[in-house]
Formats: sequence, C-alpha cells, structure tokens
Amino acid sequence: MKVSRNNPDQLILSNTPWLIGIMLVVFILCFVGAGLFMATEGGEGILFGIFFALVGGGLGFGAFCVFVRRVQVILDRRSNSILIRRQSIFGYDTVEHDLSNLSHAEVETTTSSRKGTSSKMHRPVLILEKGMSAGRHPIVEAYVSGCGAQRMVDAVNAWLPAHKVDSDIQSA
Repeated sequence: MKVSRNNPDQLILSNTPWLIGIMLVVFILCFVGAGLFMATEGGEGILFGIFFALVGGGLGFGAFCVFVRRVQVILDRRSNSILIRRQSIFGYDTVEHDLSNLSHAEVETTTSSRKGTSSKMHRPVLILEKGMSAGRHPIVEAYVSGCGAQRMVDAVNAWLPAHKVDSDIQSA
C-alpha cells in the first residue's frame, strides 16, 4: 500500500497489486499457449494439450480472482467520512464509516511458523471506538511481511490529530 494523497482535508491510501496481476496473466498465457501448441501438434497430444491449457489457465485465472484486489481507503474531513473501497474481478464494494468515530490505526500482527522458523506478518487496522460500526476494521484482508502496514498506520495516526483539533474547534 502507498499514500496516494496526503493533504489537510484528505488522506488516501491505495493498493493496486500490479506485479502479482501481471505475473498471473503471464502464467495464464504461458499455460494456455503451451497447451494450444501441444493441441496443434496432432495425434494424442490434442487431448493433453487442451487439458493442459484448461487446467493451467483455470488455476491461473482462479489465483487472479483471489489475489488481485484493488483497495482504496479515503479519509475525508469535509464529508466526515471514511470510505473503504475494494474492487476485484467480480465487482466493487464500498464501506463507509464516520470519521469522527475513528480513534486511531494500529498494526495487527500474526506469527506463522514453518520448519522451526517463525515469521511475523502484519496488516493495518482502523479502530472505530463508537457508532454502529465500532470495532476493528482491517484496511486489507491479507497479512504481509515488511514495514508497509506500519507506514500506513503511521500515516493515518499522523493525519488524524489535525482532524480531532478541527472537530474540537468547530464544536466550541
């Protein structure tokens, strides 16, 4: 994820998984191309080539559907809203919350262990302390390694205090 816009009125965080999307398209094209090449060779290779293209291309397409999702989080002072937009090959989903209900953001961490080693995975989470949608709201569903989640949390927490000060001045 990256910060797309950071000004006093609006903070936009976005994630567009270009690399994994391109890699999966290349994977699909390789399997379908190889399968069709085998199918055009004739003989017994026709059925195997079609099977190879359908299974390889189908697995790649399934992975594309599962892993390629665009996420955009918009914190907007003027409309006092938080918009969490998710877009996949199957459609578009938007969840809206009141910005005044946002307390802070934090990093949620999980530990996975494999073959005697453990690694920590993280994701950024928005904490809404009041309102109908009070609770923890992950910005992205997947946990990832690295410091990207912490950067997003730091950006939200740095941007948020100015909003709290503006709200206090307006209510006085």
